[in-house]
Amino acid sequence: MCRTSCPLTENPAAYIWYKNRKYLYQDSSPWYRELVSSEEAVRYSCAIKGYEDHRAPEVSVDSVTSTCFSVTYAKGRMCSYQQKSEDEPCSVTYPREVRVQRQSAAGGYAVLKCTTSCPLSDPQTAFRWYQDGHTLIHSESPLFAVSRFNNKRLSCAVKGHEDLLSATVCVEDESCWSVSYVSRRICALQGSSVNISSQYSYLRNQQPMFKYWYKLKQSGEEDAQNGIEAGGRVSYHDRMNNNHIMSIKELRKKDSAEYTLRLRAGYGEQKRLDAPGVTLVVTGLTVTMTPSAVVTEGQRVTLTCGTTCPLTEDSNYIWYLNRRPLTPPETQKKHLVLDPVSSHHAGNYSCAVKTHERISSYEKTLTVQAFWNSMAIINAVRLTVALLLPLPLLVFHLWLRKKKKTWTSGAEP
Repeated sequence: MCRTSCPLTENPAAYIWYKNRKYLYQDSSPWYRELVSSEEAVRYSCAIKGYEDHRAPEVSVDSVTSTCFSVTYAKGRMCSYQQKSEDEPCSVTYPREVRVQRQSAAGGYAVLKCTTSCPLSDPQTAFRWYQDGHTLIHSESPLFAVSRFNNKRLSCAVKGHEDLLSATVCVEDESCWSVSYVSRRICALQGSSVNISSQYSYLRNQQPMFKYWYKLKQSGEEDAQNGIEAGGRVSYHDRMNNNHIMSIKELRKKDSAEYTLRLRAGYGEQKRLDAPGVTLVVTGLTVTMTPSAVVTEGQRVTLTCGTTCPLTEDSNYIWYLNRRPLTPPETQKKHLVLDPVSSHHAGNYSCAVKTHERISSYEKTLTVQAFWNSMAIINAVRLTVALLLPLPLLVFHLWLRKKKKTWTSGAEP
């Protein structure tokens, strides 16, 4: 995500992304939307349009999982707590989700804990607590004691990463209206199905009769006055323990958006909760080849089955050569290494995720040139050089002989 140290005057702003210092694309969303490379030599940076001279520090991606991601900054000023020189690179691990957990309750107080989906790199970090969307307190501890009679909605964030705000919770399950989500970020394959799960609480004796999901635009506005109607590709499911699920099947790229749940008790006003919703990214599968799609026998070639976001579930991959699955499929990963590559590896490659075998990438052709062809070209170049190199020497030698003869003739009486 590209973010600034102070609020922007222009809203929405335009964000510019760079890859190895070369312009990549411009977008109104601060989130990077391309396939991320984990190669150390690939570095990313961003800037705000109109302020291109103030680019963010370059960063390379070490790893991305469903819970956290690790990056290395080319300059160490992002890791001052590591006591490194600003000119040295440094690595940081960031969580992908923040949650509020109820720890205990005694007397008239309850203890809440702000937790992250993976350990924080900086052990000295601080936390921020919010009440009904407004800053309540800054704390050095992830624990926060609050009155059990507090009927407000509470959430938290890690200092310096306030954009990653937790879902709101009530101190007691029946003390206020609130909605939380099982997963705030979901990456799913185009053509597959997805369940967006929520858990809600409500005031005692005001059980919600109606539940509606809403799709938000990039600007944060609702896509329509009415909620998403069940039917067609969409279905609603009510479960025990105040769980409500929206299922979408046959996912399309246009389904990528943020989704929120709103509740209504009877025929009164809907409870519009300001907590962040669920961000769904629908991605396809693509095959990339490194160093290129045209190689020579004996080289090492790495094929990658890539997505524009890390898939939510741990995935095993299936590789196909000329539409036939390669064996053994149970050991295949997102990277297929051919080392050394030979002529029988040439052909059309595609890939799929084992849990969704019918959803595969487009084919990409690997061309393998014969080694002797390359050697023939090299030998031809060598022969040409060998034949042409003596020619200037011969011309120079003849010129010297002619010059010497002229000098000799001039010296005679």
